[in-house]
Amino acid sequence: MATTSETDRLRALVETGIMINSELSLDVLLERIAEGAARVTGARYSALGVIGPSGTELERFVTYGVDAATYAAIGDVPRGRGILGLLIHDARPLRLHSISEHPRSVGFPPHHPSMRTFLGVPIILRGVTYGNLYLTEKEDGEDFTAEDEELVSLLAGQAAVAVENARLYESATGWSRQLESLNEVGGALVSELELPKLLDLVVSRLRELIGARLVTIALPVGDDLRIAAADGDEARAYVGMTFPRLDSKTGMVLERGHSERVDSLLDDPEVHQDSARSFGARTGLYVPLILRDRPIGVLVAHDKLGSDQRFDSSDLRLAEQFAVRAAVAVDLSRRVARDALQRVVEGQELERRRLARELHDETGQALTSILLGLKAIRSADTEEGAVHAEADVRDLVVQALQDVRRLAVELRPTALDDFGLVPALERLTETFEARTGIGTALQASLPGDRMPADAETVLYRVVQEALTNVIKHADARSVSVVVGARDGGVIAVVEDDGRGFTAADIRADALGVVGMRERLALVGGTLEVESTVGTGTTLAAFVPLQQSS
Repeated sequence: MATTSETDRLRALVETGIMINSELSLDVLLERIAEGAARVTGARYSALGVIGPSGTELERFVTYGVDAATYAAIGDVPRGRGILGLLIHDARPLRLHSISEHPRSVGFPPHHPSMRTFLGVPIILRGVTYGNLYLTEKEDGEDFTAEDEELVSLLAGQAAVAVENARLYESATGWSRQLESLNEVGGALVSELELPKLLDLVVSRLRELIGARLVTIALPVGDDLRIAAADGDEARAYVGMTFPRLDSKTGMVLERGHSERVDSLLDDPEVHQDSARSFGARTGLYVPLILRDRPIGVLVAHDKLGSDQRFDSSDLRLAEQFAVRAAVAVDLSRRVARDALQRVVEGQELERRRLARELHDETGQALTSILLGLKAIRSADTEEGAVHAEADVRDLVVQALQDVRRLAVELRPTALDDFGLVPALERLTETFEARTGIGTALQASLPGDRMPADAETVLYRVVQEALTNVIKHADARSVSVVVGARDGGVIAVVEDDGRGFTAADIRADALGVVGMRERLALVGGTLEVESTVGTGTTLAAFVPLQQSS
């Protein structure tokens, strides 16, 4: 019949097995295994060391029985030397009467508790050693027994399966997080056009996934590199910082176009040590942003969080995935900027041509007529003839002044700046009707407060362009302009009774619809156009005020 002590040990073994097989968090699992091993053997202290990817050092070391103050006083956790290293390289159980008497013993660091008896058991599954269980100071000062070794070996076997499951769970969770982050960045590339926001998303998500202290993206500016985005310790202080391309590791990686992992910045001759000290960095991960086989920037990560600050190959592969997306973001931003600039230049050129034609056709001819009138005054034979010639010249001057004022108003109406959208539209419609003879009605009902300046300008220009289209294409007898508040914004509707047009005209942009839509998109607005041949055209421009401020 089993003794009470044996019953308690078996119960502890079963309870520990149930606990470790129901736990998926690796850190919690290691703590429970260490505690269970101490309960099964009656040891005062226990520890569990997990062997890292190198196979020669411990990457995690969990203890039981050592209080927090003592643990902190001891300092750095062991890496796997001395007797611990013996178990790593020779994965067999080891029992010692006295640790200090073993030839591989290297002693204990300051503040370490006194330990004499020892039992070490490897955690092995399918020939792969995951780590070791270490037990010291068996109760009553006795040595660990063969039975203790057998029980701990059974526990180690269960622990190996549980550790593998926990690692698989962590890997699956990590892959899921990586996929979610990559999808988030990919989605942002489609919907977000502001480069700083995109790069901020890239560095923040990458830093979370690889556990870095600091992640930055540097882009070339002339002969220098400028940090365009940063996430981590004191990140705001680094954004906008510039440093020479030719005298830095980042610049060398940009030049070569190949990723590099640096385990010690202090030992790398290419690292600018003053810059490294300003970042407080010890290790680095450098990944170029490649676009069509050409490096256009560098993604840099510093100092993996934890006891080992070095990055591994999986960190590098993930950083390269994010670098691809950052390169796409930079490229898209530059293309959008170039396209926007091109459209602005094209719009300016079209406007200049129109003004040049009007100055030549109207104002130029008026000034020529004035010169001829002055000659007529000079050569008049009679005083009555001179008076008539002078009256004609005066009329020509007045008309020329009116044309110049009209052109100035079209360039930038002062009423829009001084009084707001409605007074500017009143002046625009009055002038339009007077010039064209087309009956024009304006109905406007807006709140008393002024709208944001960009919203007023956009709506004014859209109405102005729509009225210009009426002159050029509509052959209308009347046109109405209605402006009012709707759904948290302002809508402007221009409707004429002209000839109308087909959908093909819009696709060809014969009516400047593309330009109006782009102008509205800058303030989050929309444009709707309806037209039927023979019945006229309705154009509705909407600007949401909350996005225009």
